Amino acid sequence: MERKKYLPVIFIVIGMLIGAVAVSQLGWLPPTNARNSAESVETTKALESPSIDTELVNNLNSTFTNIARAANPSVVTIFSDRIVEQRRMSFPEDHPFSEFFGDDFFGRFFSPRTPEGKRRLRGMGSGVIMSEEGLVLTNHHVVREADKIQIMLHEGEKIDAKMVGTDAKTDLAVLKTTEEADLTPIQVGNSDKLNVGEWVVAIGSPLSANLARTVTAGIVSAKGRSNVGLADYEDFIQTDAAINPGNSGGALINLKGELVGINTAIATQSGGFQGIGFAVPINMATDIMNALIEEGEVVRGWLGIYIQDIDESIASAMNLSTTDGALVSSVKENGPADKAGIKPGDVIVAVDGEQMKEVTQLRNEIASRDPGSRITLKVLRDGQKKDIEVELGQLPDEEATPAMKKSSFEKFGFTVSTLTDQLAQRLGYDPSEEGVVITQISQASSAYASGLRRGDVIREVNKKPVSTASEFNQIISKLETGDTVLVYAKREQNTFFAAFELE
Repeated sequence: MERKKYLPVIFIVIGMLIGAVAVSQLGWLPPTNARNSAESVETTKALESPSIDTELVNNLNSTFTNIARAANPSVVTIFSDRIVEQRRMSFPEDHPFSEFFGDDFFGRFFSPRTPEGKRRLRGMGSGVIMSEEGLVLTNHHVVREADKIQIMLHEGEKIDAKMVGTDAKTDLAVLKTTEEADLTPIQVGNSDKLNVGEWVVAIGSPLSANLARTVTAGIVSAKGRSNVGLADYEDFIQTDAAINPGNSGGALINLKGELVGINTAIATQSGGFQGIGFAVPINMATDIMNALIEEGEVVRGWLGIYIQDIDESIASAMNLSTTDGALVSSVKENGPADKAGIKPGDVIVAVDGEQMKEVTQLRNEIASRDPGSRITLKVLRDGQKKDIEVELGQLPDEEATPAMKKSSFEKFGFTVSTLTDQLAQRLGYDPSEEGVVITQISQASSAYASGLRRGDVIREVNKKPVSTASEFNQIISKLETGDTVLVYAKREQNTFFAAFELE
């Protein structure tokens, strides 16, 4: 009796369910919030999705791949060998570190255990094929003093090469293959037309031969970089295309596939790439290359003056309206400038009508001229401008930028100055501190690899105290290639030892 009582209710519920399903299938129900939300998300995504120009992307990809395909056969890996005399060093018996390090400290880490002997030093870098006849352009420091040079081509074939000429002042060298091979010269561009922000590609052999033909890309970060401390004559292209040790001498290429620079060095605090690389502009490099091929050396114009940049203090003291130009600090007696009437205190502001902004620009301009040529200097003297005509002489071999004299830079890879009271105060050292301060250091040097940096104060060299640059130069003048050097130095409040081999 109870079951019959609930039967009508059950039938009603079943009927309502069937009706709901039927209505939903016929689409009579209004859309739900969930469905609206889904459609809204899809619509939003469609509106936010960027419009990609597939053709543009494909063209950009093709540009880089075509550059790599065309230029890679023109970039080579260079191996250099040289034999150096090796002399063993050790601490004297009464030295405080002799007991701690032991007599064979240097032998275990830096040299053979024989008192006298020879050692083979191997180097590696990159180069660029410039002609079908086998001319290869690279860096001076890649093949410096090499007894044997080999070149590894694109397909891995190794052939011998000889030195045609080298120029340490621009860190460039020209090689020529001595064996027949199928060579692909690179297409040469015009570095003067290169613009800051322009895309460039670097190709070389970073770190090891196993990484040969590495291609990296970036932009031109700046042009005309100087005072980097890498060479006498600097006019570097700065790029953020990844460059590492081993890339030296490799190619910097624009998006037309043209060679616009020879990769030379990096600026780094870690020893690895940090986004700042330097390349010699190809216009400068080809001028040097042609001079080395034709004359065997680079002959440069010479004024016979010492010049310095003008800072705001000097400009104020001399009542100059700008810091542009180069201040003549001294004049070589009977030199070209002296004969023409140039005097200390003159400010050279133009050469043949071209404005001179700084010392490096003037130095490069004069060096690019032929000895015997006549130029017109616009000089500012006592507030008055005057034109002075000068016949250039030839730069003597011993006439070099102080930063690059063989006594220091070529031997150690760095230069020093006496630590004066004023310099000590500026660097944060106690005025009573004695020693010499590193003013410039090459990042390609073994001294840099040992941990020395610009601003470090050197107290001792090979256990001998040094307090002036003159004492430092006297000590290093007795050292030779292959000798091991122990330096006791200070950086901020910490003292440390650094040891390295003269290359």
